[in-house]
Amino acid sequence: MPFIEESDLLELHKDIDKAQIINERLLDQIKFKNKELRRSKIQRNIFGGVTALFLIASLAITSFTAGLGLSSSSTNEDQFLVSLDSLEGFKNRIDNLKQQNEELSLVKEFYLAKNFLEKETIYSVQIKSFVENNVTLTAQSLNNTLFVKTNPFYSYSLGNFETLEEAQKFRKQIVDMGFQDAFVASYKEGKRLKIEPAN
Repeated sequence: MPFIEESDLLELHKDIDKAQIINERLLDQIKFKNKELRRSKIQRNIFGGVTALFLIASLAITSFTAGLGLSSSSTNEDQFLVSLDSLEGFKNRIDNLKQQNEELSLVKEFYLAKNFLEKETIYSVQIKSFVENNVTLTAQSLNNTLFVKTNPFYSYSLGNFETLEEAQKFRKQIVDMGFQDAFVASYKEGKRLKIEPAN
């Protein structure tokens, strides 16, 4: 029966405690972002409604003033030009709201994908393990990578796949690129379940 040194056991407990703290912080950040997302959505809807009402009111006023003063055309032309300028401003605001809506949709998709990755079994192709943590190999902009610590190693995996077949196809491409030791592993809630067959 293998023997675990007390120092290794303490180190393992420390790693578990650190991981729990990180998970709690991530959950707090997700809750905060969700609140911000809801608040932004409500503000966007209110602003869109007010903008639509204001646009309708300004169009009504413009058409009313244009119909009243046909006799003094120079005065009406100045009022009409001011109304067109304000309509251009409204158009710009609507375009900005559309852009914000697209950005919020991307944020929502990111959190939905993160939720999926945490709750479902996923497959990824491990390309390398190191004894030391080499942070230069990871980048926050690479969303499709996994960095998992399995004592005493730090493992780097590429791709997040829903099915084993997709991951095995990707593994074959990685092997063809020169990573002969690459293999497919399944993960759930950020922990490796098992090493899958090479196919």
